[in-house]
Amino acid sequence: MDEIRNIAFETVMRACGFGSLAIFCIMVGLSFEPRLSFQTGGLLMLVMVGILAFKAREATTKPYRRTEMWLYLPKELRPPERSAQQMISKLMRETYLTFAYWSAFIAVGMLVIALTFAFLGI
Repeated sequence: MDEIRNIAFETVMRACGFGSLAIFCIMVGLSFEPRLSFQTGGLLMLVMVGILAFKAREATTKPYRRTEMWLYLPKELRPPERSAQQMISKLMRETYLTFAYWSAFIAVGMLVIALTFAFLGI
């Protein structure tokens, strides 16, 4: 079960990594105005939270054979057909919500930094 959980974590982490890279590039492009940069980064991270929450909701109804995680699972680690849908959907939902939770903390941190810059007049 731990190996399956690790694979689920890796697939969601890779997707979040690409999203975070895009957000970082936008923030670097706005680095001439630090408040705007962190404000934009925080708002885009909130968009990522929304997408992850949507994916978590969608995970309960998505067929397990159509998930990226299922493709990465070695055949010997795949759960039996009877319990695969319930197990995979629950695990993916949990993983998406975990990353949404972490992304929300990062978004709040960026927005607090932007607010601090606004109060300081920077």
